[in-house]
Amino acid sequence: MKLQKKENNKNIDKITDKEAEEAIVKIFKWMGEDPGREGLIETPKRTVKAFKEYFKGYHEDPVRLLDKTFSDVEGYDDMVVQKNISVQSHCEHHMAPIIGVAHVAYIPNERVVGLSKLARVVEVFSKRLQTQERLTMQIATTLMKALDAKGVAVSIDATHQCMTMRGIKKEQATTVTNYYLGQFKEDLSFQNRYLRFIAK
Repeated sequence: MKLQKKENNKNIDKITDKEAEEAIVKIFKWMGEDPGREGLIETPKRTVKAFKEYFKGYHEDPVRLLDKTFSDVEGYDDMVVQKNISVQSHCEHHMAPIIGVAHVAYIPNERVVGLSKLARVVEVFSKRLQTQERLTMQIATTLMKALDAKGVAVSIDATHQCMTMRGIKKEQATTVTNYYLGQFKEDLSFQNRYLRFIAK
């Protein structure tokens, strides 16, 4: 993951907060707004601060979150399922919010990871410009590799505001993506049990 991040960013010039704020002022002018009016004077600075939170995943390594595992599990070898992990991301096509929930499961291979780490991996990848399909796969492949798991399943059910607020404007539409690896892909009994668990 570190290598991929480095390759993705090696040709990107470092932009200062000030330069980012100036870009937002230009967008205001393009919109037809007066960036000097009282309500907008501090907005560029606040927007940059908000963007640092929205997109902090670019500066975090999800693999490192999974470094610490525990082997004292007394032979537990069934799936671990974490449901209803909140997802807040932004689509890479319109930078509109993606809001939903993720469900994550893995089958340990002698070692387990702290439960909070599963949600943190979801958050790291969510805090980047995304497509839901890629987000689902990134979470799954990272957990599979970092934990040396016997299997991983990830599902995301989300609303895309690029579809509800603009374009086709279908407010009730949600998108569901699933990705299975290892035993979840090879053995439908695991996959079916997982789907029953997350449906409850």
